[in-house]
Formats: sequence, structure tokens, C-alpha cells
Amino acid sequence: MVSKDQTIGGIIFTICLIVGILYTVGLFYYGYIQNSAFWTIEIWLLAIPVFLAFIAIMGIGAWIGWTMATTPPPKPIEEITSEIEKKEDETKSEEKPIEEATPSTEEEKKPERKKKT
Repeated sequence: MVSKDQTIGGIIFTICLIVGILYTVGLFYYGYIQNSAFWTIEIWLLAIPVFLAFIAIMGIGAWIGWTMATTPPPKPIEEITSEIEKKEDETKSEEKPIEEATPSTEEEKKPERKKKT
């Protein structure tokens, strides 16, 4: 069963991949499709850095989407707290009763320090 996070991650991954491909096709093949030769060096000075930054951002988005889509969902908090409570109950039942502390006597007290003269 796919969780909500995995579905959202898959959608993010797919959108970033499609947009990246369409941007690449539009940037590099638009001039050839229109049969125009107006592409000059000035547009490449702008297009190449923008293209690299855009693809980097789309790559990061695709990576986040892929990670979300392939990571299993965490356990519900109720399940975690019930496991902790079970462990606490088991440890309490296994513990032996602690013997009552006997009152300390005078002899058990720390010896007094000798005064310096």
C-alpha cells in the first residue's frame, strides 16, 4: 500500500522530470522547429547558465520526489507509545522487590577527620 507521502513524492518526481525534459527540448530545439536562424551568441550567454541552474533545481526536486516516493512511511505514534508501554510493563514485572533499607547506625557513619594542630 502506498502512503500519502509516497504518492506526493511520486507526483513531484514526475512533474520535475517532465518539466526538465520540456525545458531542454524547448531551449535547444525551438529555433530549429520554427526554422529561424535568429539564435545568436547573446541568447546563449543567457540561456546556458539559466539552463544549468534550472536543471540543477529540477534535479534536486526530482531527487526529493524520488526519496519521498521510495521511503517507507514511519510507524504511527500510537504504535510506538504502545510498544514503549509494553516494555515498561515487562521490566516492572521482571524486577525483584528491593529490600528495605535498614537504618544506619553510628558505626556505619564516616569516620571523623582529625583536626590539624
